[in-house]
Amino acid sequence: MVKFTVEDQDGNRQEVEAPTDMGFSLMEILKASEYPILATCGGMALCATCHIEILEGPDELGEATDMELDQLENLPEYFPTSRLSCQIRVSDMLEGAILKLRGEDVV
Repeated sequence: MVKFTVEDQDGNRQEVEAPTDMGFSLMEILKASEYPILATCGGMALCATCHIEILEGPDELGEATDMELDQLENLPEYFPTSRLSCQIRVSDMLEGAILKLRGEDVV
């Protein structure tokens, strides 16, 4: 299991615990934790509605793919530490990370 912190759109922070051995994406864990994420493309990096900002831990999570960057660069609000949660696999690298929900279109 890995623990990380999620900050919602209102600035509230909550620790989330997720299994590292089931192949889940961060998006799937956030949706299962009932965060208001549309994720309309289902994890294919086509919609950017699972946009997050990595407040702590960005170096350990790897680089965004070109397809992911294409989506992020089209957002009205894009940060150097922006990522699509559908493109991050839950692993030990998330341990202690702090993530902020940034998706414009939330449910």
